[in-house]
Amino acid sequence: MFSQEVSKASNFVQGVDTAFIVILGICFVFLIGLTFIMIYFIYKYNRKRNPVATQIHGSVTLEIVWTVVPFLLTIVMFYYGWAGWAPMQKAPKDSMEITVYGRMWNFSFEYENGKRTDTLYLPKDKPVKLNLVAMDVLHSLYIPAFRVKQDMVPNMKNNFMWFEPQRVGIYDIFCAEYCGLQHSYMTAGVKVMEEKDFTNWLVDTTKVAVVNIDSPAVTGKRIMQNIGCFACHTIDGSKLVGPSYKGIWGEEQTVVSGRETRHVIVDEDYIRTSIYDPNADIVEGYKKGLMLPYQGQLSEDDIVNIIEYLKTVK
Repeated sequence: MFSQEVSKASNFVQGVDTAFIVILGICFVFLIGLTFIMIYFIYKYNRKRNPVATQIHGSVTLEIVWTVVPFLLTIVMFYYGWAGWAPMQKAPKDSMEITVYGRMWNFSFEYENGKRTDTLYLPKDKPVKLNLVAMDVLHSLYIPAFRVKQDMVPNMKNNFMWFEPQRVGIYDIFCAEYCGLQHSYMTAGVKVMEEKDFTNWLVDTTKVAVVNIDSPAVTGKRIMQNIGCFACHTIDGSKLVGPSYKGIWGEEQTVVSGRETRHVIVDEDYIRTSIYDPNADIVEGYKKGLMLPYQGQLSEDDIVNIIEYLKTVK
């Protein structure tokens, strides 16, 4: 999906890569060394050359060697791993803060001015602190090119990652924690720009305004894509985690409200309630608790645009 030269894409690339190369190098030394020793022993001590087995009852030197050497190698690997990990634990005070929301099955990114996107836009050579919020289950934000990954735990406070993008380009984001049916589709992108270009993008809302005015249905569909609606609901009538959107507008639905089963018409009030309080009315045949409220995450204009889009799904 997204690709770009990743050498030194962030300030953590060198530390993580060094630890990886050191550990991989030690593994290869042992793999190759032990393989040759094994082949040598097979040749030297086969039945023809060594018909009577030689018994070794103990060797203090050998015991010391195979205790001390692995210990020292473990310390070496620990040091390089720690050296790459420790700087990730404290973000600079001047970091730009962005809130990342993870929910089944998409990421969204909210900036300090309230702007929200489904792609992470970042300025080059500026420290960035991502405050991680899991809305439902465990997720894990992973940016391979930047060599950073952090689990997103529901209700966990002060959960963050930070880094400094150092190369302009487009990179991949993955969820690295299995989070359900559509986990493999929970991807996003990072776009690193020069600081001037990023500043212009951050304050420019004219394109969004034009879309909102000219095409409410298209805007509604885009909003639903950004917040992951189509991961659980189809538009072709097939059943997924939640009911399909196909022909739903104006249709009568049988819902379970508490212990009561009743019939409702899908209209503005029903859609609004389904978004802000999704567990109030559960369509019969579907499970409760799989969708969390979007209260505070969507504006009234967003709801209106979503309704306009649903009217078009025939």
